[in-house]
Amino acid sequence: MTSSIQTDELKKLRFPIGPFEFGKIYSSEDLGLFIRKIEGFPTELKKVVSRFRDAQLDVTYREGGWTVRQVIHHLADSHINAYTRFKLALTEDTPSIRPYDEKAWAELADSKASPIDSSLELLNGLHKRWTLLLNAMSAEDFQRLYYHPEHQMSHPLMELLAMYAWHCDHHMAHIQRATMQKALLKDKPVKTVAPKPTIKNKLRSKP
Repeated sequence: MTSSIQTDELKKLRFPIGPFEFGKIYSSEDLGLFIRKIEGFPTELKKVVSRFRDAQLDVTYREGGWTVRQVIHHLADSHINAYTRFKLALTEDTPSIRPYDEKAWAELADSKASPIDSSLELLNGLHKRWTLLLNAMSAEDFQRLYYHPEHQMSHPLMELLAMYAWHCDHHMAHIQRATMQKALLKDKPVKTVAPKPTIKNKLRSKP
């Protein structure tokens, strides 16, 4: 029983807004919501992390989890890969994408120790181009597929967009949790910002 409770608690810490759900059907309203999330996320992220001093970026959001610094660099790494998958699927017929080991990437020196400004700037430019691309896509474009060899199945770009809108909120929740860690408050408390409604919560509130 105790082990089960611990497992459930760990899952809640790892997935504070819940895991992404594959296989859902999305509306044109959902599409607009996802694109706005991609467009606005870099500004939202920069605003939240501006309240951290550099030393505080090395606090983890949970025991054994990534530091805030690693989360921010991971967002840059991950979203570069997502943007590339969009470009591949739009220009090739069901291309097979190349998975990468995100845990190993997060342990590299640039993820563990470098200043976050480079990744914040990268995300800002990347999301501007990504948003331009998304706004130019047709309904048919969002149904184009890519093949994921680890999943051994094909996914439409609409689902990929939904997943990365979720991904923004998923890691924002991790950063918000890090502000509550006691180790973060050794010198001067960092003001905790109430997280914006997540994509998942907004979809649940629809009639």
